[in-house]
Amino acid sequence: MSQGKSMTTKTSADHRLRPQPWWNPQQPSGMPVHRYRRAEPQELLAPGTRTWLGRSPDRAPLWSSVDLRDGNQALADPMDLRRKRKMFDLLVRLGFKDIEIGYPAASETEFEFVRRLVTGGHIPDDVTVSVFTPARPELIERTFEAIRGTDRAVVHLCHATACLWREVVFRKTPSEVMALARDSARQMVRLADRAGGDIRFEYSPETFNVTEPEFALEIANTVAEIVDATPDRPLILNLPSTVEMHAPHVFADQIQWMSANLDRRDGIILSVHPHNDRGTAVAAAEFALAAGADRVEGTLFGNGERTGNVCLVTLALNLFSRGIDPQLDLSDLPAVRRAVEECNQMPVPDRHPYAGDLVFTAFSGTHQDAIAKGMVHLADRADAAGVPVAELPWDVPYLPVDPQDLGRSYEAVIRVNSQSGKGGIAHVLRTRWGIELPEGLRAEFGRVIQRVTDLSGREVEPGRIRDVFRTEYCDTGDWAGFAAFASGDDPVESLLAEVRACGVDARVEQTVCDEGGPGSGTEYVCYTRLLVAHEPVWGVGLGATAHAAMVQAVLSGLRRSGARAGNGRSVPQLAGAREGAR
Repeated sequence: MSQGKSMTTKTSADHRLRPQPWWNPQQPSGMPVHRYRRAEPQELLAPGTRTWLGRSPDRAPLWSSVDLRDGNQALADPMDLRRKRKMFDLLVRLGFKDIEIGYPAASETEFEFVRRLVTGGHIPDDVTVSVFTPARPELIERTFEAIRGTDRAVVHLCHATACLWREVVFRKTPSEVMALARDSARQMVRLADRAGGDIRFEYSPETFNVTEPEFALEIANTVAEIVDATPDRPLILNLPSTVEMHAPHVFADQIQWMSANLDRRDGIILSVHPHNDRGTAVAAAEFALAAGADRVEGTLFGNGERTGNVCLVTLALNLFSRGIDPQLDLSDLPAVRRAVEECNQMPVPDRHPYAGDLVFTAFSGTHQDAIAKGMVHLADRADAAGVPVAELPWDVPYLPVDPQDLGRSYEAVIRVNSQSGKGGIAHVLRTRWGIELPEGLRAEFGRVIQRVTDLSGREVEPGRIRDVFRTEYCDTGDWAGFAAFASGDDPVESLLAEVRACGVDARVEQTVCDEGGPGSGTEYVCYTRLLVAHEPVWGVGLGATAHAAMVQAVLSGLRRSGARAGNGRSVPQLAGAREGAR
């Protein structure tokens, strides 16, 4: 079929013929896609007015953790008081200044936790806590009881506004939903006036992202007017994508449109609350910040209903990776992860950005080689500049940030399995034990480890790599006794003269000696490439002196060549090099 032609196929939705390029032979899936055809979201912005496009956040937003409310309500086993307190203390240590501490009308545990924080003096002066309430009079009353006596708090009113929820869940008209918002806001104002203290308000038109934009704007403006939102006492207007239904750019357009059309924009902290149903919550949050949002609600590592809330750790470290201060201290990310896993009793996935066990790990040989070379290049630059590596700009292939800046180690950066290459294997020996393999030996030892991984079908631990290396290259075998012939000013040549006298044609082609690095267990490491009967073979020696290490390397090479040592001055028999010895 020529490249200029197309082929056609039927969709499972409407069975109409649709053109498909000749190079794409995919066929209809047979899945009921017709059930999910929906009207496209309303175009809110005129062509050419999408100001957020191409704009990136240049500073951290106000981070608001909802781990103790939205995250907690999504757990199979909600947090008890001990785990709640552990989570709250963690959030404070990390630098959160806006923490939603619960839904006090939901249960006695929720109510008691809020009371303990308020009455126990556990809330730092620079931290503002918020409490969540639905738009029901008795629950609003209970919420204000929970924060009685506090100096400062935010009461968060939330109810759904979208058409599907209005008609199916609540069976209310738009006017009735507007009245619900109006009455609930007025009740909050009355209770706040009675309570005293600095009580501010947050309003969430839940399901904002699928609410008619004009209705969302009208109801938001109504609440802002009732609570008298001003720059000195702003309303937090929180716009949730309660169920993520559209691509991230649609949400960003909605945020830009709302920000431009709100009546009291200077009296509003514009907040977003992205969920991750389509897997794009992080992108939606970043686009929303570019579109005018001031605040982001989310959780540590994205815990939340269904596929979760936006992950604040990922958002913060995305800023960090661009040289922008996230205003959260995530320098010991493993400790943060352990604490969150204990509180949520859920593991953080191995591939979770920045925090997962494998996110800084390379198994692929090409990736390992690039990382290893990048690390060496960075170290060389630091040496040349006379500064620690930590003071140089980070620029290493495949690693967007320095793992050590997040409390991670380099040990797990390169791990070895059947997909690994010589560079990664050499990196493990160099960084763990200071064994710097010459280039020729790297390729050869890579093949040795490849055989090990092919046989086991599993990852090879660093200790096993070291053991294989020592067994393969540092064992002198039957040639050990020939060390006695290494003497004089040139002990290696004296040894080889005796070897040749026994009928073994052996000479040194290449020798590299290094000081033993930390963990090598020796003062010197010597790598020697011999020609034995004109065949090249590597040997490695460890010794207290350079000469001793060189002698051991020669004897190891002789053993690996397959030459057999004779008794006395009898001629050893050459058995031929073992398969794979070179």
